[in-house]
Amino acid sequence: MHIAVLEDDPAQAELLQSWLTSAGHECSIFGLGRKLKTALINTTFDLLILDWNVPDLNGTEVLVWVRENMSWHIPVIFITCRDAETDVVHALELGADDYMTKPAMRLETLARVTALDRRSRPHPDSNNILEQPPYRFDIQSGSVACNDESIQLTRKEFDLALFFFRNIGQLLSRDHILENVWGKQADLQTRTVDMHVSRLRNKLKIQPENGLRLASVYQHGYRLETVANS
Repeated sequence: MHIAVLEDDPAQAELLQSWLTSAGHECSIFGLGRKLKTALINTTFDLLILDWNVPDLNGTEVLVWVRENMSWHIPVIFITCRDAETDVVHALELGADDYMTKPAMRLETLARVTALDRRSRPHPDSNNILEQPPYRFDIQSGSVACNDESIQLTRKEFDLALFFFRNIGQLLSRDHILENVWGKQADLQTRTVDMHVSRLRNKLKIQPENGLRLASVYQHGYRLETVANS
């Protein structure tokens, strides 16, 4: 996962970063709430870890902004020294998914991160079928149909389409798409994503008539979103 950490104590931030990266995650540290808010506009994160008492925008103010402005539910964990029951309740009522008090322990922190990641990811159907009418993906065979009409896609086009359909409503940056569809080490330009998206729109006939729109978000990436048929 790509995890954003809001923590203004350099020692605490470095410790969290070392735990998360050793577990295979990518970690970005922010000492100010406004800097994290700006990053959220331009970068896709899979999870947020927030301290409460930080300069500028504090953790709860960042959480409120996230829940009011993000079009998908990004998991949020608080790790803070505030341990009063009223603080815990307040953070959870604002939309936090988990709450830990300092000093955080490595194994517990990683376990909670893993649990939130597992709960937030779409659960594939037991028979490897993903359906978003009128679209139907057969994950095992790598085939897709629209209105029961088979559509021929290359393997990479299928992987990209499946990634979008598993993240409907989520704003996905081009870099995030490259990492998840082509692999973190892929030596490719984001233009590769644009070309594949253009082909997918045409091949899958992603249009309001079929209840979906694959929107381009300026200077960021793409979002597959549902559209009410008129």
